[in-house]
Amino acid sequence: MRRVVVKLGSSVVADSEGALRMEVLEAVCDQLAGVHRQGWEVIVVTSGAIARGMRVMQLPQRPTSVGALQAASAVGQGKLYRVYDELLREREVTSAQVLLTFFDMSARTHYLNARQTLATLLEWRVLPVINENDTTATDEISFGDNDFLAAQVAVLIAADELILLTDIDGLFTADPRLYPDARIVTEVNDFSEMDELEIGHTTSPLGSGGMRSKVVAAEMATAAGIATVICNGRRPEALAAVLAGEREGTRFAAREARYSSFKLWLKYAKPSRGTLVIDAGAVRAVREGSASLLPVGVVEVLGDFDAGDAVQIVAHPESGEAPGRTLAKGICNYSAEELRKVIGLKSEAVRSVLPRATEEAVHRDYLVVD
Repeated sequence: MRRVVVKLGSSVVADSEGALRMEVLEAVCDQLAGVHRQGWEVIVVTSGAIARGMRVMQLPQRPTSVGALQAASAVGQGKLYRVYDELLREREVTSAQVLLTFFDMSARTHYLNARQTLATLLEWRVLPVINENDTTATDEISFGDNDFLAAQVAVLIAADELILLTDIDGLFTADPRLYPDARIVTEVNDFSEMDELEIGHTTSPLGSGGMRSKVVAAEMATAAGIATVICNGRRPEALAAVLAGEREGTRFAAREARYSSFKLWLKYAKPSRGTLVIDAGAVRAVREGSASLLPVGVVEVLGDFDAGDAVQIVAHPESGEAPGRTLAKGICNYSAEELRKVIGLKSEAVRSVLPRATEEAVHRDYLVVD
């Protein structure tokens, strides 16, 4: 049995005028129903609600305001899901609509509840069809054409594979729509190789993603040990080949999982609310990964955050590290206001200023090193 997450981008779901690509959706549902009958656990993450709403409301172009985007999504979401539901039901597969927000991923209790719900649906042999809840999201907390959402869902349910369906054949050395001599990259084993490529943000008229967001999604998923494929969803044979284990598009090899599910959530899902600048000694302690960060090693506190919020941890310029480079991310035991009172102080001095404070600014169990 395999567990796979398949994400359909807006350009796969709908054409440039917002009309659904029914032949594509029928082919995708047919193939997914086929592996579902073989015992696979399948989750679909779909974009296209806004495109569908635009079509229904006869909007000439994708709205730019958050309110209009949310309204278009509200019009289109139910109608889009109904198409999936009917296509899957015709193939004797029961589906369920699941709408998630960034908050569902960033709040730990919501994250765990979402995982339990999806696990139960899969246990019941139900195929979840997931989309971002655009009607309540804002421009600051959107998933970006659902690439990030798809990767988070794959991590959430410990998928074996993440398949990102887009409107080109995979990752190229440059945008093939702008550079005809660009070559496809068939396999990526080292993400440092990406530095040499011209990976852009070019999107379709209906979407909000781009190849860069897909590469970031692949980096996120492979860090959790999940192989990822980017391929052309408009060609039915492409998805069929990936599901059959054949070479297609660009494949990102799964990496050895470095982090627990909690630390993956912390690293990729929980937003940072501030930054801690640390000295050279603290840099060594954090980099080794075996020590907590103490107030004595904190040089500066940036931002306004509460105890329990996530913070970025960066090195002070005099530590010898590259300026501005993030070393780690962690959950801070202090508010910004509290920590500013005790930066640079040893533990005994900290307790004299904040008698109820814990010894660690960030405990090693709640710290993930980049």
